[in-house]
Amino acid sequence: MHLEFEKPIIELEEKLTGMKDLAKDSDANVEEAIKTLENKLLKLKKDTFKNLTPWQRVQLSRHPERPYTLDYIYGMTTDFIELHGDRTVRDDKAMVGGLGVIGGQTFMLVGQQKGRNTKQRQMRNFGMANPEGYRKALRLMRMAEKFSIPIITLIDTPGAFPGLEAEERGQGEAIARNLQEMFKIKVPIINVIIGEGASGGALGIGVGDRVLMLENAWYSVISPENCSTILWRSWDFKEQAADALKLTATDMLKNKLIDSIIKEPLGGAHNDMKSAISHVKKAILDNYKDLAAIQSNKLIDQRINKFTSMGVTLES
Repeated sequence: MHLEFEKPIIELEEKLTGMKDLAKDSDANVEEAIKTLENKLLKLKKDTFKNLTPWQRVQLSRHPERPYTLDYIYGMTTDFIELHGDRTVRDDKAMVGGLGVIGGQTFMLVGQQKGRNTKQRQMRNFGMANPEGYRKALRLMRMAEKFSIPIITLIDTPGAFPGLEAEERGQGEAIARNLQEMFKIKVPIINVIIGEGASGGALGIGVGDRVLMLENAWYSVISPENCSTILWRSWDFKEQAADALKLTATDMLKNKLIDSIIKEPLGGAHNDMKSAISHVKKAILDNYKDLAAIQSNKLIDQRINKFTSMGVTLES
């Protein structure tokens, strides 16, 4: 799958491939032309991805080949053991979690998981967790606290599941409970927004000591499409909504809503999954090194101050 703004890049890549095939199959000396085309392609890629609009970044965050939570978990950890169930209703497949070792340190990893094909998407409910998913996440985080294991949350959801049955089982209460309890957990928590970070569905596992965000992810109280529907009664204004929402990683950092941006490989995380996972792993270990030295009571105080100071303005 190629996005609209990627088409000039794809056309140039196809031209370059054709030229390389020509060089193989004939005696024609096209090395200089190939080198020129490679430089032109690199410049085009850099210029394109440096100047993406907010809506184009939203599209990139939803790319079907982009690494999902389990890709990061299996790519970063050794000896990962997935844990299941909320001990009340069922095991929510949209929320995954378990224990894994990164750089010699055991972590509890929790995150939303999307599917690659139609069957998987149905099973994972498109990454939209039910209340039991958030209760499972909290159960795992409480277990981590009991055994002094630091926590990593990987956020990638278009929102919490809005179905009637989810509301009947207490969707709002489950998310609110997570917000309340995550402030008080005594071990370090690192949040990483790896794709879509929409509304309370993302915030339900989004309270932590460090909030990191991938370069082409987005984080907002509402998706551009839903915002457009509310304001203009149509999805046609989603691009304007994406601009107005200030949902990109750059906007988030500027507004002090995240702590740092994790760079993606040129062309997006889906173009070089291995490098993207490596960048996330390094960012996690670097931040954990700083957090590990802080006493738990001070850690909680800093976490509370961090979030309660967001959006505060002072008038003289």
